Amino acid sequence: MILDLEPIFNNEGMVREFSYELDLSAQELSGAKPFTSPVKVSGSAGNYTGIVELRAKADFVLEMDCDRCAKEIKVPLEMDFFHTLVTHLNDETNDELLLVNELRFDLDPLITEDIFLDLPAKFLCDEECKGVCPKCGKDLNEGSCGCEKEIDPRLAALRQLLDD
Repeated sequence: MILDLEPIFNNEGMVREFSYELDLSAQELSGAKPFTSPVKVSGSAGNYTGIVELRAKADFVLEMDCDRCAKEIKVPLEMDFFHTLVTHLNDETNDELLLVNELRFDLDPLITEDIFLDLPAKFLCDEECKGVCPKCGKDLNEGSCGCEKEIDPRLAALRQLLDD
């Protein structure tokens, strides 16, 4: 979505709200395409003392596989973002301000980057998910598999002492 910032930057106190859907169905995450429905983005851009504050909220559902047991799960997420937009910088090393060269600003790349940077590191079907047996592949959430637990070869000598 292209946001026209010229009237906002030129009128102190002006606030413009926006709402749209962002299609991320082509984006990949861990080898999958989890964005099966559009991301609902809403927010506002407002001029406060010569700078523009951009606030946005993204609502979406990811369809992923659990990182432990590989069951397909749906993860509803809601993320809030905040950026300060300026037309010029006094300090080029300031990472907190976003420099806007043109007064027509494309929100899609910024929102997409914000979403990917804010995603959780792991997706689990349940915090207590036990995963699968590394030997036979049985889902350990459904019960134990009966496989004999392997002993770390580095600790085999200690195990032998305990058996004696």
